Amino acid sequence: MREYDTRNLDRRKQATPGLSKYTLWGQRRAFRRIEDQEKGGYIDQYHSGLLILLILPLGLSILDALFTMMIMNDGGSEMNPVVFSVIQLYGESFWIWKFAIVSFSLVLLCLHSKFRWVFPALVSIASINIIVILYQIYLFIY
Repeated sequence: MREYDTRNLDRRKQATPGLSKYTLWGQRRAFRRIEDQEKGGYIDQYHSGLLILLILPLGLSILDALFTMMIMNDGGSEMNPVVFSVIQLYGESFWIWKFAIVSFSLVLLCLHSKFRWVFPALVSIASINIIVILYQIYLFIY
Protein backbone atom coordinates (compact mmCIF):
# COMPACT_ATOMS: atom_id res chain seq x y z
CA MET A 1 0.00 0.00 0.00
CA ARG A 2 1.37 3.40 -1.01
CA GLU A 3 1.50 6.18 1.54
CA TYR A 4 -0.14 9.44 0.42
CA ASP A 5 2.22 12.43 0.68
CA THR A 6 0.31 15.62 1.49
CA ARG A 7 3.40 17.84 1.62
CA ASN A 8 3.45 18.32 -2.14
CA LEU A 9 -0.14 19.55 -2.37
CA ASP A 10 -0.55 23.31 -2.64
CA ARG A 11 -3.71 24.31 -0.77
CA ARG A 12 -3.70 27.73 -2.47
CA LYS A 13 -4.54 26.22 -5.88
CA GLN A 14 -8.10 25.59 -4.73
CA ALA A 15 -10.35 28.38 -3.53
CA THR A 16 -11.57 28.21 0.04
CA PRO A 17 -15.25 27.28 -0.02
CA GLY A 18 -17.75 29.89 1.11
CA LEU A 19 -19.14 27.62 3.78
CA SER A 20 -16.69 25.45 5.66
CA LYS A 21 -15.61 24.74 9.21
CA TYR A 22 -13.60 27.97 9.06
CA THR A 23 -16.61 30.16 8.34
CA LEU A 24 -17.46 30.56 12.03
CA TRP A 25 -14.31 29.30 13.74
CA GLY A 26 -11.55 30.43 11.41
CA GLN A 27 -8.64 32.49 12.63
CA ARG A 28 -7.34 34.15 9.45
CA ARG A 29 -7.09 37.90 10.00
CA ALA A 30 -4.71 38.79 7.18
CA PHE A 31 -2.62 37.28 4.42
CA ARG A 32 1.02 36.44 5.10
CA ARG A 33 2.26 36.13 1.55
CA ILE A 34 2.71 39.30 -0.50
CA GLU A 35 1.18 37.68 -3.58
CA ASP A 36 -1.96 36.85 -1.57
CA GLN A 37 -2.12 40.40 -0.19
CA GLU A 38 -1.93 41.86 -3.70
CA LYS A 39 -4.53 39.47 -5.07
CA GLY A 40 -6.96 39.91 -2.17
CA GLY A 41 -9.29 37.32 -0.76
CA TYR A 42 -11.48 36.40 2.15
CA ILE A 43 -10.61 36.31 5.83
CA ASP A 44 -12.32 34.94 8.93
CA GLN A 45 -11.83 37.77 11.43
CA TYR A 46 -12.05 41.47 10.60
CA HIS A 47 -10.14 44.46 11.95
CA SER A 48 -12.09 46.63 14.39
CA GLY A 49 -11.35 49.75 12.33
CA LEU A 50 -13.44 48.26 9.54
CA LEU A 51 -16.47 48.50 11.81
CA ILE A 52 -16.16 52.28 11.83
CA LEU A 53 -15.90 52.40 8.05
CA LEU A 54 -19.07 50.30 7.82
CA ILE A 55 -21.11 52.03 10.53
CA LEU A 56 -20.32 55.53 9.23
CA PRO A 57 -22.08 55.16 5.83
CA LEU A 58 -24.98 53.33 7.47
CA GLY A 59 -25.46 56.06 10.07
CA LEU A 60 -25.13 58.78 7.45
CA SER A 61 -27.67 57.00 5.27
CA ILE A 62 -30.16 56.91 8.14
CA LEU A 63 -29.50 60.58 8.82
CA ASP A 64 -30.01 61.29 5.11
CA ALA A 65 -33.40 59.53 5.20
CA LEU A 66 -34.41 61.51 8.29
CA PHE A 67 -33.34 64.82 6.75
CA THR A 68 -35.10 63.89 3.49
CA MET A 69 -38.37 63.33 5.36
CA MET A 70 -37.94 66.63 7.22
CA ILE A 71 -37.22 68.53 3.99
CA MET A 72 -40.20 66.94 2.24
CA ASN A 73 -42.45 67.87 5.19
CA ASP A 74 -41.31 71.48 4.72
CA GLY A 75 -42.34 71.42 1.04
CA GLY A 76 -39.09 70.21 -0.56
CA SER A 77 -38.73 67.31 -2.93
CA GLU A 78 -36.35 64.40 -3.45
CA MET A 79 -33.79 64.98 -6.22
CA ASN A 80 -32.77 61.33 -6.69
CA PRO A 81 -35.28 59.81 -9.14
CA VAL A 82 -34.88 56.27 -7.77
CA VAL A 83 -35.48 57.34 -4.18
CA PHE A 84 -38.31 59.62 -5.34
CA SER A 85 -40.10 56.67 -6.96
CA VAL A 86 -39.60 54.57 -3.82
CA ILE A 87 -41.05 57.40 -1.73
CA GLN A 88 -44.03 57.49 -4.11
CA LEU A 89 -44.54 53.74 -3.60
CA TYR A 90 -43.90 53.36 0.12
CA GLY A 91 -44.40 56.83 1.57
CA GLU A 92 -42.49 57.67 4.72
CA SER A 93 -41.51 54.05 5.27
CA PHE A 94 -39.04 54.34 2.35
CA TRP A 95 -36.26 54.51 4.93
CA ILE A 96 -36.74 50.77 5.60
CA TRP A 97 -36.07 50.04 1.92
CA LYS A 98 -33.05 52.34 1.97
CA PHE A 99 -31.71 50.83 5.19
CA ALA A 100 -32.02 47.29 3.79
CA ILE A 101 -30.24 48.12 0.52
CA VAL A 102 -27.41 50.01 2.23
CA SER A 103 -26.99 47.32 4.91
CA PHE A 104 -26.83 44.51 2.34
CA SER A 105 -24.28 46.47 0.29
CA LEU A 106 -22.12 47.12 3.34
CA VAL A 107 -22.18 43.43 4.30
CA LEU A 108 -20.91 42.58 0.82
CA LEU A 109 -18.17 45.20 1.14
CA CYS A 110 -17.21 43.79 4.54
CA LEU A 111 -16.88 40.29 3.10
CA HIS A 112 -14.63 41.65 0.36
CA SER A 113 -12.65 43.95 2.67
CA LYS A 114 -9.26 42.44 1.80
CA PHE A 115 -9.56 43.36 -1.87
CA ARG A 116 -7.72 46.55 -2.87
CA TRP A 117 -10.75 48.42 -4.20
CA VAL A 118 -12.90 48.12 -1.06
CA PHE A 119 -11.18 50.69 1.19
CA PRO A 120 -11.33 53.46 -1.45
CA ALA A 121 -14.95 52.51 -2.16
CA LEU A 122 -15.91 52.79 1.53
CA VAL A 123 -14.14 56.15 1.86
CA SER A 124 -15.85 57.40 -1.32
CA ILE A 125 -19.28 56.27 -0.11
CA ALA A 126 -18.77 57.95 3.26
CA SER A 127 -17.51 61.14 1.57
CA ILE A 128 -20.50 61.32 -0.76
CA ASN A 129 -22.85 60.76 2.19
CA ILE A 130 -21.13 63.55 4.15
CA ILE A 131 -21.52 65.93 1.20
CA VAL A 132 -25.23 65.06 0.92
CA ILE A 133 -25.75 65.59 4.67
CA LEU A 134 -23.91 68.94 4.54
CA TYR A 135 -26.10 70.01 1.61
CA GLN A 136 -29.23 69.06 3.53
CA ILE A 137 -28.02 71.04 6.54
CA TYR A 138 -27.42 73.98 4.18
CA LEU A 139 -31.04 73.66 3.00
CA PHE A 140 -32.24 73.81 6.63
CA ILE A 141 -30.22 76.94 7.39
CA TYR A 142 -31.13 78.89 4.25
